[in-house]
Amino acid sequence: MHHGYNEHPVNPLPTVVWVLVAPIIVTEIIFALANTGLIPGMWSGERLMMLGQLGFDPIGFRHMLAVQDWSIRPIVTLLSYAFVHLSLTHAAFVVVFTLALGKFVGEVFAGWAVAAVFLSASILGALVYALMPFTQVTLVGGYPGAYGLIGAFTWLLWMRLGPGDPNRIRAFSMIGMLAGLQLVFGALFGASPDWIAQFSGFAVGFLMSFLVAPGGWRHLLRKLRKR
Repeated sequence: MHHGYNEHPVNPLPTVVWVLVAPIIVTEIIFALANTGLIPGMWSGERLMMLGQLGFDPIGFRHMLAVQDWSIRPIVTLLSYAFVHLSLTHAAFVVVFTLALGKFVGEVFAGWAVAAVFLSASILGALVYALMPFTQVTLVGGYPGAYGLIGAFTWLLWMRLGPGDPNRIRAFSMIGMLAGLQLVFGALFGASPDWIAQFSGFAVGFLMSFLVAPGGWRHLLRKLRKR
């Protein structure tokens, strides 16, 4: 009886997670090819140009809000910034993070819900970043979206432990550890305000989970009625 062997020993990654990281991988391949000079009309400054066009500029966004002159580019960059990165290493970390967390969350959430968490965390993370009057650096990279998935992952742990469990606060140990690392890096190398978008992304992911988790909205209503 061999029928047990053809089952996947490892659950395959949900398709939606690959769809989310595909644009990141494709842009990195384009940058790598541009650097080799193999593609006519492409040059090694391609990354800088793309970061300028697709990155999210908080100053420009605040100006657009102030003068109420809506233009499409600042609105598009609320999301496009999540798919361009400062370096191959920056992109690789985001891809690994997104694949790992997307796998955990995707085992419980529907594909559309995983995408909703990542994209909402990216957009709302950038919005919160822009609404802080002191942010000036262009925001790039998928960390706010990845942090959204950490939020959903934390929500799953928190729900699994259930109310009344004394260890429930331990669901937040991962984000606590990341916050600690950010503090250490900030102290050593100077803090970049990116953390605002990242931790906003985490909060969005956690709160969105109440709505997009299987039976989430109904579950939430039931809980509220019990009160």
